[in-house]
This record gives sequence, C-alpha cells and structure tokens, in this order.
Amino acid sequence: MILMSLAAALMVSCGTTNTVPITGRQQSLMVSDGEVLTLSTQQYQEFMKTAKLSTNATNTAMVKRVGQNLANAVNNYLRANGLANDVQNYKWTFNLVQDKQVNAWCMPGGLICVYEGLLPVTQNEASLAIVLGHEIAHAVARHSAEQMSTQMKQQQGIQIGSAIAGMLGMGSNTQSIVQAVVAQGFNFKNLKYSRDHENEADHMGLIFAAMAGYDPQVATSFWQRMAASSTNQTSEFLSDHPSDATRIKNIQGWMPEALKYYKGKTATTTTATKAAPATTKTFRVSSKKKK
Repeated sequence: MILMSLAAALMVSCGTTNTVPITGRQQSLMVSDGEVLTLSTQQYQEFMKTAKLSTNATNTAMVKRVGQNLANAVNNYLRANGLANDVQNYKWTFNLVQDKQVNAWCMPGGLICVYEGLLPVTQNEASLAIVLGHEIAHAVARHSAEQMSTQMKQQQGIQIGSAIAGMLGMGSNTQSIVQAVVAQGFNFKNLKYSRDHENEADHMGLIFAAMAGYDPQVATSFWQRMAASSTNQTSEFLSDHPSDATRIKNIQGWMPEALKYYKGKTATTTTATKAAPATTKTFRVSSKKKK
C-alpha cells in the first residue's frame, strides 16, 4: 500500500489537465488529440473494410439522421461554451452494420457504428438518441485518451514501485510480489474507473439527447428493456459497466437537469423496421472492441 501510494503521488503531476464538458470533471491526459485521432481513424477504416453495411435503407437513414441531430447539438454546445476549437476534432460518421449484437460504439473523433441488433431494443428514434448520445459522450469526454493515459501512468507506477523496492533492499522474489500486488490493485481500480466513465457518458448523453430535441424521459423505459433482455449476471463490483438498476437510478437523478435542455420534439420518431432480433447486450467505451 505504501509503494502504491508513493507511485500514485509521483504520477499526479504527469500530463495536462482538461475539463470534461457538462460534468466539469478534471482529467489528466498524457496523449494529444492528434495522436488519438490518427489511431482512431485508422482503426475505424480497417473495421469498415470488413463490416457489412445494413441493407435496410429506412433504418440506415434513421441512424444517420438521429446521429447528425445529436452531432449538431453537440457542436452548437461546444461553440457556445468557449470550446469551438474542439469542434474540429470531430468528423461525425454514423454507420449501421449487419450484426445481431445489441451494440453500438464510438471511436475518438466521432466515428460511430451501430449494430442492427440494437434497434429492436431501442424501438424508436428517441431511445436510439439515448444510446448515440451516450456513445458521443465518450468521444466528447475524451475517455479513450484518459484510459490510455491511465495505462501509461500505471505502467510508470509499477516501474517506480519496483525501483523503490530495490532501493529498500528487497530481493527479486519480493519485488515480483510487489509488482503483482500493485498491478492487481490497479486492475480493480480500472473496473471502477470504467464504470465511472460509463456513468459520465450516461449523464452527458442524456443531456445531449435533450439538446437535440429528443425526450430524455424515454431513457428509463429503454434501460428497463435492456435489463429485461440481459443475460449478464456479473456482479457490478467486478464489472466495467454499472448494473441496469444503478443506471436507471442515476438517470432518474439526472432527469431534472436534462429536462432543462429539452425544448420539445424537433425530430421524427420513426420505429425501426425489420431489424435483426436482439441477442447480446453490450455497450462500448469510446473505442471499438469485442467482448
């Protein structure tokens, strides 16, 4: 515990400080937007080379329409709050692909993919806006850059802990144990860290949906449908996502704030047509990966 505390203290001063929009949370980043966006663009292009785009023109148009409404609202918010320079970091892209997973994800820079399996659960544009708002929030909050920065700091922490152990005269076996303990401590911390990001994305995404003219109150019924379709029984403590019950409770707590941004319906509420049946419930952080 002493070594972990020393390592953490030494890492506090690393990186640059950034403020997350909406929540105002302070974050420390060790990678630049340019570095992250270059990697993101490359990975997204590689994924789209093998992905099969949906052949459902109605659903594809709906995803792009809802996504663009949200993107416009986010861009307007950033410009109105002294963050106009951030707008240039986003090349908003929305694609619907043939996949039965109940899933959507967003890479840094606003590169978004929605799987057809999500649409039977969202059922309408407003609920889809809740999901896309959540994914967009990951990008706006720079969650990928923050996670990369955290991994870099943790690696430095393990190296520092090993060096301190050596200075204290510990043998190689003891140093290995110390490194393992420090690494395990960081692993459990990362689970909570990921849940914090998911909660922040839920908070921001709810408000982004309201800004775009979608009723944020549909979020409760949407997550209830997600809970009903879920087969994931993993304990919340050991999960990188909050439980559905926790999510719904948090969303209800943020609802009064979100409703302040909701000015009434400004977009259609088309229901998805002939979408694939839902099979798996997964939501990503701001980078594409398979569970």
